[in-house]
Amino acid sequence: MKILLTTVTAMSLAAGTLHAQSADLPQNIERLQSMQSTGTTDFTVIDQAGDYAEGIKKSLERIKMPDGFKIELYAVVPDARHIAVGPQGVAVFVGTRKDKVWVVTDRNKDRVADEVKDFAPSLTFTIPNGVCFSPDGFLYIAEQNRVLVFPAAEFFYESPDVAVGQVVPQGELIPAEEESFNHTARVCDIGPDGKLYISLGQPHNVTPPDKVQKYLDTGIGGIIRMNQDGTGREIVARGIRNSVGQDFDPIGGDLWFTDNQVDGMGDDIPPGEINHMTEVGLNFGHPWYGGGDVRTNEYKDEEVPVDVTMPVSETVAHAADLGMVFYTGKQFPDKYKNAIFSAQHGSWNRTTPVGARVMVSTVAEDGTVTTEPFAEGWIDENAEYLGRPVDVANLRDGSILVSDDLAGAIYRISYDE
Repeated sequence: MKILLTTVTAMSLAAGTLHAQSADLPQNIERLQSMQSTGTTDFTVIDQAGDYAEGIKKSLERIKMPDGFKIELYAVVPDARHIAVGPQGVAVFVGTRKDKVWVVTDRNKDRVADEVKDFAPSLTFTIPNGVCFSPDGFLYIAEQNRVLVFPAAEFFYESPDVAVGQVVPQGELIPAEEESFNHTARVCDIGPDGKLYISLGQPHNVTPPDKVQKYLDTGIGGIIRMNQDGTGREIVARGIRNSVGQDFDPIGGDLWFTDNQVDGMGDDIPPGEINHMTEVGLNFGHPWYGGGDVRTNEYKDEEVPVDVTMPVSETVAHAADLGMVFYTGKQFPDKYKNAIFSAQHGSWNRTTPVGARVMVSTVAEDGTVTTEPFAEGWIDENAEYLGRPVDVANLRDGSILVSDDLAGAIYRISYDE
């Protein structure tokens, strides 16, 4: 009875603490916007040594890559999801699907983190998966239903209090009644046009008929863009089930993105997707298509009412293609210049697991895209996951970072002849 009472009491206290934090949130934002302290003093700091880190390093010994490449533990980062490398080269910011954004600092530039702590601990985040920087150092965080901006994040992160602005206030990114526990991990990017691009995954396996028009009108199941101050919002792509990875071609400037496809149709269909948005206004087929040219069971007898743009690369079914980035460094061999590195998170409902690897896609002069494994081995001989890659980012030295939300880690992949 004592144990039960203690447990219940602890849960009640925790709930009370969470409620208090949520209640303080608007006040804290107002104080931070006025450049006033909130009174917050504590950080959560993550230990970078010890048995846990050593266990991750042991798992990395089994990862296979092309000759000359090496993968190492860069940082222990709980629930690590999308990565934003600061343009000043000071810190790396990492989103999660929980309530933390982490900031990773490599002070001596030995390409191993010296410190990992929570960013802006005076604020309470809700699924702050999407993190991205503007070229001039503004950090954007796209949450489940809000977008915040942090000017000079690489300067202010040393303090619990940071300068902040609201680009999209709470409850205005999507209609509040469409908030869901499913497909709410947003990603963001600043395009060549200086606008902020945000993906809005639709929450269903297949969008039900009574939601189709609403989602077309609001941008759910699509990609939106807006000015960096939140004005001028418009929908630039529709027919997307749940994109959790995007980047702009550094040469042509077009937006490319991954898409997770429909579950429950079998082990080998439909395929995952890498898509190329050549112009504003394209529709990529959901809910009439489940992935590639595979029609969904729910809409297979309907005439498709829109012109559909098919993926430029189809990937193995249910591997869950997430974060992606064009390689802009100079460290890797020439064949990887402007190639797309993308993370496959791994299947959750396939009889035999697939994915859990980093892929590389090369684009030929005629536009043909070839996608193949680059780093793999996070599924062991027992078909158990040792890690689940989420995102890929360029480091300034030409290496790349890979996040893993299962292991709670950031890896660094480098090349040395």
